[in-house]
Amino acid sequence: MNRIIINLVFLVVIAALILADISTVTAQNFVSDVSKKGTTAAQFLSISQGARASGMGSAYVAVSDDPTAIYWNPAGLAKVPGGAVVFDHSNWIADINYNYVAASYNVGTYGTLGISFISSNIEDMKVRTVADPEGTGETFSVSDAMFSVAYAVNLTDNFAIGFNPKFINQKIWRTNATAFAVDMGVQYITPFDGIVLAMSISNFGTKMKLDGTSALVLYDPDKNSTGNNDRIPAYLQTDEWELPLNFRVGISYKPINTQMHKFLVAIDAMHPSDNYESINVGGEYTFNDMFFLRAGYKSLFLKDSEESYTFGAGVQQRFIGNVSMKVDYSYGDFGRLKNVQKFSVGITF
Repeated sequence: MNRIIINLVFLVVIAALILADISTVTAQNFVSDVSKKGTTAAQFLSISQGARASGMGSAYVAVSDDPTAIYWNPAGLAKVPGGAVVFDHSNWIADINYNYVAASYNVGTYGTLGISFISSNIEDMKVRTVADPEGTGETFSVSDAMFSVAYAVNLTDNFAIGFNPKFINQKIWRTNATAFAVDMGVQYITPFDGIVLAMSISNFGTKMKLDGTSALVLYDPDKNSTGNNDRIPAYLQTDEWELPLNFRVGISYKPINTQMHKFLVAIDAMHPSDNYESINVGGEYTFNDMFFLRAGYKSLFLKDSEESYTFGAGVQQRFIGNVSMKVDYSYGDFGRLKNVQKFSVGITF
């Protein structure tokens, strides 16, 4: 059985890499050296979730072992014993804040269930026009939201698979766009001590198109005529946009794994649909399962990337029984856009 699973994993990984390479070559047959930046909607789906993962340079697809696995690799939920919940707050660029909540519950041989929710916190903005550059007196709002329900199961003691269907919504003023998508992932604990292989596909779903009363305008079909109706209600046509599809392959390794000291290293290779390929690397040192130090580098080899080094820390306190609380913090350099900071609180029971 182990041999079958090993062959299956390697075949899936090889097939996925071949498909990614084919898609890249096919695209280059038409236009070369194009990253496709700015060609997808719902970019908030690409923001790393969880301070632990962010502190490790977002190299987390093979590490995922807490409720944030719903975002990184749904298969990782199968590692989470009992119940767990994580609250995450991101101080994003341009004074935008994102809140993320993920929870999971292990139901034994039936697998693990999980839910997650992302919402944005953006202050209302003034409506400005050419005639009123300081504002018309009106305000408009912008919001991002995502809700998902995940499921993961161990097919064997070492091989897990997971799925995460989700609903996505973006709104600006009186228009909004919705989409449905699914994340899929696998995770394999290799026979080599401390090595885990994994891969995931995120945001495979429908396109998004803004629609609503903000697109309603008054149209004059013949401006050269004075005898026609120059205030005909009409809707501006908007385009459909793909979601930011992302394919990840990762490996993690624990060169040190004692009761007092643990050291974890991880590497992720990414193939997004709206950017060039890149690599994330990161590490975590654990002392006595209580104190954590992390560091990493994000978007390695990515052309013109503003993101680079990351670091973070965490502390965990165990209470009676299996109840414990964990607080994590991460800092990520964002070049000219300064930095991104994240705070997470996790509870297991």
